[in-house]
Amino acid sequence: MSALHRSRYPKFEPKPRILRVVKIVYLCYSFFVGVTISAIQSQISDDVRWGLLQRKAQETFALRAFALFRKQGIEPILIKGLAAARYYPSNIPRISVDMDLAVAADDLEVAREVVASPEADGLAIDVHRELRHLDTVDWQDLYANSRLLKLEGGTIRVLRPEDHLRVLCVHWLTDGGSHKDRLWDICYTVENRPADFDWGRFLNVVSERRRRWLVCTIGLAHKYLGLDVGDTPVKDAAIDIPTWLTKTVEREWENETPLRPLEACLNNPKLLARQIGMRLRPNPIFATVDLEGSFDARTRVFYQIGNFFRRIPSSYRRVSASLKRMTNE
Repeated sequence: MSALHRSRYPKFEPKPRILRVVKIVYLCYSFFVGVTISAIQSQISDDVRWGLLQRKAQETFALRAFALFRKQGIEPILIKGLAAARYYPSNIPRISVDMDLAVAADDLEVAREVVASPEADGLAIDVHRELRHLDTVDWQDLYANSRLLKLEGGTIRVLRPEDHLRVLCVHWLTDGGSHKDRLWDICYTVENRPADFDWGRFLNVVSERRRRWLVCTIGLAHKYLGLDVGDTPVKDAAIDIPTWLTKTVEREWENETPLRPLEACLNNPKLLARQIGMRLRPNPIFATVDLEGSFDARTRVFYQIGNFFRRIPSSYRRVSASLKRMTNE
């Protein structure tokens, strides 16, 4: 380069003051980024740590509960809760406030005594007479196909994956599809199913109507949670979801007033009136499932009418009992 050309572009030498300012700005920026990343990592770490602690507590309570039942010669089967949590990613906790244990019909009375005993205080056990409406497969069949799940310090009994997925689907539908967060139970169970998962066992041991329920629930997890169903035998049927079903779940997720037991609203007339109003037109998903209905029927009206009258006796008994207790107090 010629001297004349160099003279046109004199060498730039920043002043010391400018250099100091640049260094300060850079250091402040680096510090801010470092603190932000550290805070994010700390938050993630805290969430994961809390989830692991909750999981450990649930396992401890489950082992205590099984020990109490086994002491009385009863072998329960745990549904939902830990049975669902084992399919969740390690960094996503699945929190449950109670423990659902199903027992044989002949063991129900003794099981209730165990739950009411002082030894069971704090375990929050909800005992079920077999699986009631959650599944139609014979209890002996379900028990024979159940699995022992190893935990640190002992074992608990759970349904085989195919049977438990059916229970999760029907339970979610029984809640009227109102709990979007619990749809993750179905999503993760399908997504992280074992390699030998038997789709025939999952689908073909129940009626055609129930099979449709199951496929539609998986379809909802695909539609709203991004569950990949491409490698499943229900990939086509899961996409064919009735419009009324998607409209119902979307409406339920927007509803800020969840369905509550009437007896729990007796001290709040406004809330009681709202809850009664909600029951005058029952959730169409719950009504259909309650009456073993078809998701492909033209209308939900007949199921809703049937469900409304079917629930009157049990609601009346619970409300009357609560009013009697309130009067005695």
